[in-house]
Amino acid sequence: MTELLPASALARAAALLIQGKLVAFPTETVYGLGGDATNDKAVAAIFAAKQRPQFNPLIIHVPDPAAAEELAVFGGAAHELARKFWPGPLTLVLKRKPDCPVSLLAGAGLDTLALRVPAHPVAQRLLRECGLKLAAPSANRSGHVSPTTAAHVMAELGGLIDVVLDGGPCPIGIESTILDLSEEKPVLLRPGGTALEDLEKILGAISRPSPGGGIRAPGMMERHYAPSLPLRLNAASVAATEALIAFGPKPLPGAARTLSLSPTGDLAEAAARLFALLRELDRPGFSGIAVMPIPDKGLGLAINDRLARAARGR
Repeated sequence: MTELLPASALARAAALLIQGKLVAFPTETVYGLGGDATNDKAVAAIFAAKQRPQFNPLIIHVPDPAAAEELAVFGGAAHELARKFWPGPLTLVLKRKPDCPVSLLAGAGLDTLALRVPAHPVAQRLLRECGLKLAAPSANRSGHVSPTTAAHVMAELGGLIDVVLDGGPCPIGIESTILDLSEEKPVLLRPGGTALEDLEKILGAISRPSPGGGIRAPGMMERHYAPSLPLRLNAASVAATEALIAFGPKPLPGAARTLSLSPTGDLAEAAARLFALLRELDRPGFSGIAVMPIPDKGLGLAINDRLARAARGR
């Protein structure tokens, strides 16, 4: 039985985490499924609840940069990015320290860790109340659409985890940017809530992963964030049997049902609504979901990445 608790019940949620239980909690990006990152059984339970492949590493959430530095090796670039973007929707992949207490399973056996300091006040209070480093992937079944409300988590993982802490809708609504700083040159592993343009103002040009280079961080699976219906991107027209995800002031006519990411073309609003709209339209009765073009800049880069992974192989 999964308990749905208000954010005011944070102390109970923290106590359960200390006991090795699993607690879903809000971040500014999406809801995370939290467990003690140093507890092998808790980490294994996260993989089991999500039905997640164990070669896919987890993001470790900590309350501040000092806690992150206990776990991984920080160079000058990492220090600068942490000062500017933490707390916030940026995950840094860094070399593990030799004495790092985080479960090897949480890092998928790699010599690196993916670390983040979340900005959401409930996440911050929970981390400080429990005093743990929390492994916390998105609180949904592996490969499915990420949750941005407590109700989404209950629909995905109800009965499989201990508690869902309801902190309301996630304000950003799309996962963190993941930047690999473990090698000589920075590599963008996943676009997300921190814009690539803002990172390049500090680091200069940032490269992308080489094809076939292996999974270094969450969100790199070829097919991910996927609804059950086929997804058709950059639609210039829509069939009468399709649902439409529109963007901008002129939705395409003729869809069986239309929902808009942002009638005004606001990319921040579109990111916040993306996963909720995918869930809302993933219903029997439609032949598929068509999506109008999204500008490939700022948060649009992250939106298009999630849509491309959701559509792949369909």
